[in-house]
Amino acid sequence: MSGVESTQRPATGTVDVDRSDTAYRDWLKEAVRKVQADANRSADTHLLRFPLPERWGVDLYLKDESTHPTGSLKHRLARSLFLYGLCNGWIRPGKPVIEASSGSTAVSEAYFAKLIGVPFIAVMPRSTSREKCRLIEFHGGRCHFVDDPRTMYQESTALAAASGGHYMDQFTYAERATDWRGNNNIAESVYQQMRRERYPEPAWVVATAGTGGTSATLARYIRYMQYDTRLCVADPENSCFFDGWLHGDPDATSDRGSRIEGIGRPRMEPSFLPSAIDRMMKVPDAAGIAALHALERVIGRKAGGSTGTGLWSALRIVAEMVADGRTGSVVTLLCDPGDRYLDKYYSDDWLAGQGLDTGPYAAELSAFLATGRWPGTGPAGG
Repeated sequence: MSGVESTQRPATGTVDVDRSDTAYRDWLKEAVRKVQADANRSADTHLLRFPLPERWGVDLYLKDESTHPTGSLKHRLARSLFLYGLCNGWIRPGKPVIEASSGSTAVSEAYFAKLIGVPFIAVMPRSTSREKCRLIEFHGGRCHFVDDPRTMYQESTALAAASGGHYMDQFTYAERATDWRGNNNIAESVYQQMRRERYPEPAWVVATAGTGGTSATLARYIRYMQYDTRLCVADPENSCFFDGWLHGDPDATSDRGSRIEGIGRPRMEPSFLPSAIDRMMKVPDAAGIAALHALERVIGRKAGGSTGTGLWSALRIVAEMVADGRTGSVVTLLCDPGDRYLDKYYSDDWLAGQGLDTGPYAAELSAFLATGRWPGTGPAGG
C-alpha cells in the first residue's frame, strides 16, 4: 500500500505500522475546509412569528430552516454527518457515499458530496416526491428506489459493500454527529434569536422526528443550559416512535411507512432518544396537512408535511396555555418548503387517493384562531 511502512525491531519486538498517506491527508484537509467554508458562507435561519392575539399572552414562533442552501433542516445534519465521516476516516476520495433517506437528507448530502467531489447514492422509497428526486439529481446524486421503506437499511449496506463506499447511516449517527453543547446548532440559534422577545425562554419547543437527531440536540442543549423549557415531539401516523416512547419499548415497530416524508419511522431508530423527551403527541396525517394549509393562509408560506405535524401540536399547546391562563412562548420548526410536495400535500387528488379528509381539522384550527377556544375545551383567556 502506498504510504504504508512496517518495521520490526528485534530488540523490543515492536511492530510499527504507518498507514499515513500524504495524498489522502491533503484531500481530507481540503474536503473539511470546503464543508466548513459552506457553514461560514451561510447566514443563520430566520425565526418567524405566527401571529396570535397579544391579549392571549402566548407567542408562537417557527424556526425557518427552509432558507438553508439545500432548503431544509437537513442541511445542518448533512454538514455534521459529512464532517463526522471525514474526520473518522470513513469517507474516501473517489468512493461513493450512500444514504437511506426519504428525501431531504439525501438532497443535502448530495450537495455536500458534490462539494467535496465524491459520488452519492440515495436509497429511497419509490413514493418519494418527484421534486426531491429532481433536486438529488440536480446536485449530482443518483436515486436508488425500494418498494418497501423497511428495506432501505439493508439495501444501503449492500450498496456500500459492493462499491467500497461509505453508508452514512443518518439513523444511527444523527444524534452523535452534531455538537449539542452549542457551536451554532439549531438549539443555540433559537435561544440566541429569542433573547429580545417578551418571553425569551420558551415554555415549549416542538419538534418532529425522522432520525431523532434534532430532538436529541434540542433536549440535550436545554438540559445543558439549565433551561426550564419542555420538549414535545409530534409523531405522524404509521410511525412507531410514539408507542415506543409511551410504553418504553425499544423494539416497537410499524408495519407501514409514514405518509409524511422526513418524519415517522417503522422502527425505533438508534438516534431517537425517548428518555430526553418530555411529551409526545400522535398527530393524524390529515390534521398535520390541515395545519400546513393554515400556515399558508396566515403567513403566506407553503411548507412540508413535517412542518404541519409540528405546527398542529404547537397550536394545541398554545391552546392549553391560553385556556389555563399561562403566558409564555412556544417554538416549532418550519422544516422545508412546500414546493417539494405540490403533488402530495397540496394535491386534492393525492389527498383523496390516500383517504385523507382535512376538513374537520381545518375547521378546528379556524375556530381556535378566530375565537381563542379549541373546540371541545374550555374558554381561552382574553
